[in-house]
Amino acid sequence: MSVANPPPSLDILVRDPEGFTIWSGPPFSNEQPSIRLDKVPCTSTKFCEDGSKLMVMRSDSLISIYDSKNLGEIRTLQVPNVLAASISPCGSYLQTFQKSTSPQDRNVVVWKTDTGESVYQISQKNMTKLTWPSIRFSTDETVACRLATNEVQFLDPSNFSKGAVHRLRVPGIAAFELSYTPGSYVAAFVPESKGMPANVQIFSCGKELQSQPVARKSFFRCSSVQLKWNSGSTGLLVVVLSDVDKTNQSYYGESKLNYLTTDGTHEGLVLLRKEGPVHDVQWSYSGNEFAVVYGFMPAMATIFDKKCNPLLELGTGPYNTIRWNPKGKFICLAGFGNLPGDMAFWDYLEKKKLAATKAELSVTSEWSPDGRYFLTATTAPRLQVDNGIKIFHHNGSLYFKRMFDKLFQAEWKPESPNKFGDIAELVKSVDSLKMEETTKQGQGTKTAKASSSKPAAAANTAAQKPAAYRPPHAKAAASIQAELFGVSPAGEMSKNALKNKKKREKQKEKKSEAANGI
Repeated sequence: MSVANPPPSLDILVRDPEGFTIWSGPPFSNEQPSIRLDKVPCTSTKFCEDGSKLMVMRSDSLISIYDSKNLGEIRTLQVPNVLAASISPCGSYLQTFQKSTSPQDRNVVVWKTDTGESVYQISQKNMTKLTWPSIRFSTDETVACRLATNEVQFLDPSNFSKGAVHRLRVPGIAAFELSYTPGSYVAAFVPESKGMPANVQIFSCGKELQSQPVARKSFFRCSSVQLKWNSGSTGLLVVVLSDVDKTNQSYYGESKLNYLTTDGTHEGLVLLRKEGPVHDVQWSYSGNEFAVVYGFMPAMATIFDKKCNPLLELGTGPYNTIRWNPKGKFICLAGFGNLPGDMAFWDYLEKKKLAATKAELSVTSEWSPDGRYFLTATTAPRLQVDNGIKIFHHNGSLYFKRMFDKLFQAEWKPESPNKFGDIAELVKSVDSLKMEETTKQGQGTKTAKASSSKPAAAANTAAQKPAAYRPPHAKAAASIQAELFGVSPAGEMSKNALKNKKKREKQKEKKSEAANGI
């Protein structure tokens, strides 16, 4: 697959107590990232989903919108008493939540980022993970909706002044999730009430098609759910969470994985091979497969197709996280949080394990948009020590590492994976760049090499031969031996050691002469 336009650069946003900066992403020149944007003071930052714009919140109630391409400031809004802000998927709209002083205050405001004008205002008493952002957009921003009492209200993104253009009645609704690409369905969660089980229902976003749900599943012992749509809006994974495990096998409650399709072909449990909690689940970029990490430790990891048929077993280990490469070729299976940080890299297309390594104390992890690099970060306030960034190749080898006194955020600038070529082509292009750099370095030292003698050249050739692998404990033993006996780890002797050796040899000679009567 060839790409007509050159692929965009990989950028990394890094935020510490002094503010945020933008690094140019790998491959790095001189093995260090260059700075694309100098440090800007801020309290929080967020890219929109397509990566075109960057929202920056400051301590003085100012919110700035940056163009991610040229990193120029587009718009700055003064929003008094702002507590939270969110940017829409394409960066067209910004919504803010302000501290309300009276019940009549319209404290949730939607702003148009291009003009800075307010296009929609509503009142909201409080803000939780389930209710923020208040207005949810589809990936292409053609559909917008919000949660209200016993209903989901649909808005017209091209003209918010119309208010709610139609309403979907769902008595008792507590949370909902709009499908991403396209935004054609909405999943609604109704918790347990008065002995009735909880349920998740899928409705069409079209007004004329909302009389009946296209799929429905009820759950007993359900405290909350996680709703995960696939790309294409054909399937919904529902992780059902319960605060109490009636079998008393887990202190953290229990969880089950269910799968619903918009065509009604599947409504039920995903059959997992091991008992225990569902640690993580993620769809592939294509939306045709999903991967699950589940079971009591050591956890299992399995990849399923859209019909819940197992395709590949990734084995067992201390894992609770799975990250699918945007190109669908590589998978990283990891154990972060309270686990020691083991990582296993898999080639899904070849069905083989590439490598195993570790990234201890990692808080966040993410594949680069081109699918060649994997970034892990140890950030505050989750961890106050050993903060830093690590970048790994797709085969698990460590590419870059930098430590910080305190780090709040590290993430890739989002880009569509379709803007990049295939992994093999990208790797080949990077290798060719490295070869060119090596050739240039070689040409620069050609004169110096010509002046050296043949024996010296032979000695250099011998020195350049790769050394045999030595395990860490052997290296440690060699360094201790050097301290005790004056022998360096490379096998060379120090001046004092040579002098002592000669003395010992002379003493041996004298003793042998005396013994022979010479």
